[in-house]
Amino acid sequence: MRIDSLLAQGGNGKDAGTGAVSFPIYQSATFRHPALGESTGFDYSRSGNPTRQVLEELIAKLEGGRRGLAFASGLAAITAVMSLFRSGDHFILCEDLYGGTYRLLDQVFRPWGFTANYVDTSDPEQVSKAITARTKAILVETPTNPTMKVTDLRQIRRICDEHELLLIVDNTFMSPYLQRPIEFGADIVVHSGTKYLGGHNDVVAGLAVAATEELGEKLAFYQNATGAILGPFDSWLLVRGMKTLGIRLDRAQENASAIARWMSSHPAVEQVYYIGLDNHPGREVHFQQAGGPGAMISFTLRDAGKVPETLSRIKMISFAESLGGVESLLTFPARQTHGDIPEDIRRRCGVNDRLLRLSVGIENVHDLINDLEQALA
Repeated sequence: MRIDSLLAQGGNGKDAGTGAVSFPIYQSATFRHPALGESTGFDYSRSGNPTRQVLEELIAKLEGGRRGLAFASGLAAITAVMSLFRSGDHFILCEDLYGGTYRLLDQVFRPWGFTANYVDTSDPEQVSKAITARTKAILVETPTNPTMKVTDLRQIRRICDEHELLLIVDNTFMSPYLQRPIEFGADIVVHSGTKYLGGHNDVVAGLAVAATEELGEKLAFYQNATGAILGPFDSWLLVRGMKTLGIRLDRAQENASAIARWMSSHPAVEQVYYIGLDNHPGREVHFQQAGGPGAMISFTLRDAGKVPETLSRIKMISFAESLGGVESLLTFPARQTHGDIPEDIRRRCGVNDRLLRLSVGIENVHDLINDLEQALA
């Protein structure tokens, strides 16, 4: 079954007792035991819930992994992944990554004895040079957030094999509809389910998918032990959102491609970061491992003083954090999503005071361009 059909059929046929097409919300904290020593398979919702299980099985199937796990947020999912490691372990991460991930590694795990190098993972040579005797894993976003650098997953997998490292990929920007990192050697895939998977800006969620049963069991232990699970109603919202992921992304990508081309010739715009453009440096590698360019655009204005004006003048597009919903959102990464990253690192990566990030939604593309036109005028 192709992935768009898998998405549309998510949860269908799972409730054999009633035949419900939309899998029910099992809003129960606990479950009655048939007898001493017997269980229905569900005991307490932190350890397992039928609605969450449908979501976890669906994301595992979509990503081609062995075990899926749902968490209260994307950062909770990454926290569970980091729980696999121990004090003294070293990690390599892409330098241009979501600021919340940087904050988690730098301010939570570094005091616990974890160390990390942030490098340009689109350059395999930089990755190899950063490896030490204590390196245990490489964590990448591809494309990166927000300057859209592309990491060659096959090359990073070969480096991991040479040094016996785990490869962890944040697939939030692409979703399994466009990119399935496990097929290219990822051991673990993580998502902020809040974004494209949910798709409607109405749920906060995180997902992790393990490529092997062994890794899946370990992650499930930490999910249960720490308790940062996704509740039944939010799990149901995520399954419902995922049913339309394919058609939402198809429309959003179409819009993004048109906007990026229009923006490339706008006199107020200095540079456009969009993988769908012919001049994007990572385009060739990206399309060897992904089925589309996605719907995220970053761009720099020629004048930093125009940033506040642009953000105040947009009308239909919302000035808001997050991404991946049906509504278009414009974000100022240096102050918002990446504000916790030190300024010198931000500037080195191109996250400066002129950079804006646009999450393109499914509105009429002419209305979106008109809104941007009047805001940039």
